[in-house]
Amino acid sequence: MSIKIAAIAANLVLATLVAVSPAKAEEPLKIKIATEGAYPPFNSVDTAGKLIGFDVDIANALCAELKAECELVAQDWDGIIPGLLAKKYDVIIASMFITEERKQSVDFTKPYYKAAMTYVMKKGDDASVLDKPDLGGKSVGVQAGTTQAAFVEAAHPDADIKQYPTQDEVNLDLAGGRLDMQVGDLVPMLEWTEKTEDGKCCVLTGKPITDPKYVGEGVGMAIRKEDGALKEKLNGALDAIVANGVYKSINDKYFSLDIYKME
Repeated sequence: MSIKIAAIAANLVLATLVAVSPAKAEEPLKIKIATEGAYPPFNSVDTAGKLIGFDVDIANALCAELKAECELVAQDWDGIIPGLLAKKYDVIIASMFITEERKQSVDFTKPYYKAAMTYVMKKGDDASVLDKPDLGGKSVGVQAGTTQAAFVEAAHPDADIKQYPTQDEVNLDLAGGRLDMQVGDLVPMLEWTEKTEDGKCCVLTGKPITDPKYVGEGVGMAIRKEDGALKEKLNGALDAIVANGVYKSINDKYFSLDIYKME
C-alpha cells in the first residue's frame, strides 16, 4: 500500500470514529439562589430546616424549566444584596421590590409578581389617624432595610418608627399591643390577618400604598449587572411557566388572587 493510500485510509477510519462517537454532553447550567427564609408565605424555613414558600416554589419551577442544577440558600435580608455582589450566589429570589435605588447596585429580571404595601392596625383601633397630616408620635413597625421602612421614614417622620430584623417580629409586636400599627407588603399582610391565629387581631387599614417610588415596577429577581445572559434565561423561563400554567398552580397554592397581575 502506498503512503498516500495509507494516509487516506487512516483519515477515513478517523472520520468514522468521530461520526459514531457520542457528542459530549453539555454541562448543565448551575445557579445558586438566595432567599431570606423569614418572610412567609413567600419564603420561610419549615421544622425540618427546609426552605419553603412561594418564592422557593417559583425558583424550583424556573430551574426545572431551564434544566439547571440549582442550590437554594437562606440569607438575612440586611446582607442579601452585599452577598450577591460578593458572588456568594447568582440570583436573589426573595420578594424584592424593583426600585431605582436598588438598580444602582444590581439588575433585575422582569417582575414575577406585582406589589403594593398596606397599613395594618389592631381591630377596633381608630383608623382615622391615617387621615391626619402626621401620626402624632404613634408607633409604627417595619422590617429594617425594606421599602416599607423607607416609605414610613419619608411619609411619617414624626412617628415613633420601630425597625425589626424580620417581618415575623413586627407581626408579633403588633399582635402583642407593643405597636400602634405597621406597614407591610400587602399580600403577606393579607395572609397573616386572614389565615393565622395571631393575625386575627388585626386588619388591613387605609388604601393600598402603590407609589412606584417605593413599590417600583413590581417584584423581581436580582442579579449582578454583568450577568445579562442569566437575566435573559430567567426571563425566558418565567414567560414559559406563566404560559404553561405552572405559575398559576403555584400561585393558587398560596393565594386567592392572581399576584402576577394583582387581581
